[in-house]
Amino acid sequence: MMDYLMNLRPAQARLIAAVASHGQLQVAAGVCQMTQPAASRMLAEIEKNLSTKLFDRTPKGMEPTPAGWVMVRHAERIANDLWQMSQEFNDLKDGLGGTVRVGAVTGPALGQLVPAIQKLKSDAPGVEISVEVAPSVQLIQALDRGDLDFVLGRVPASADWRDFAVEIAQDEVVRLLVRDGHPLLCQAPVDMAALENLPWILQDRGTPIRAAIETAFAEEGLHSPKDVITTSSLLVIVALVSQSDAVAPMSQEVLDMMLEPPVSANFKKLALTRPVTVVPYQIVTKRHRVLPAAAVTLLRMVRERVLSHPSSPITG
Repeated sequence: MMDYLMNLRPAQARLIAAVASHGQLQVAAGVCQMTQPAASRMLAEIEKNLSTKLFDRTPKGMEPTPAGWVMVRHAERIANDLWQMSQEFNDLKDGLGGTVRVGAVTGPALGQLVPAIQKLKSDAPGVEISVEVAPSVQLIQALDRGDLDFVLGRVPASADWRDFAVEIAQDEVVRLLVRDGHPLLCQAPVDMAALENLPWILQDRGTPIRAAIETAFAEEGLHSPKDVITTSSLLVIVALVSQSDAVAPMSQEVLDMMLEPPVSANFKKLALTRPVTVVPYQIVTKRHRVLPAAAVTLLRMVRERVLSHPSSPITG
């Protein structure tokens, strides 16, 4: 008897669960996609091998016997686990399940990746998504190691471009964040000369936004700022800007977040007389690497957002 139960077939478990749930063999047979005679033979075979009745036939329908309730309790769990397995497997194949690992620099992370993730999660709550926000050099290294499925960033000159599939996405517009009450707000828009001697909060040398600011000063015949604090931490930037006259350049997407409630209370945008833009970021995948279905789905959603939300240089 134990050997028989250990080898109970999934179809048998589904039938037992369906009979208990519906109380009618004909209905249970339909649920299990078999004919009533076939369902009757299967149930009779189970009862014969167990040498006991699993259901009593009553005027109200088929009701489990004590032995039947033991079978029903486990059969329902088996049937549910099989359904869950089937659902998860199909979701995985369709890009509605599984895991996605994606990296992005801050602007595209907020402007393109977050909305795409929200859409994917609304369609497929079972997808597990991990997001790494970091400078492009770190992200491309992680992509090369296989730690990320795709990246929104920029392939550095030191990397071998032949290893990656690269799609040019969008420019990033650079904005200046200052505290509310900053002395230059009443003069805005301001030129680069008015900013030369102010304290600045910049990312590391060589990063795209810092390079764009230094290029803007050079194009105006000015020196790069001397009073500089270097950090890529948004929390540190917020703390420093809120307590000084420092200027912090950041992408349009990050500044929009900073100026919207509830963060906006103590910050303003300092408008410029000239545009400052960063070289376009890229959508980067590892060449010849097959992506999981869920990653393919998220990548498609990101591409759609990039195409439907083009960026353009804007003064200020």
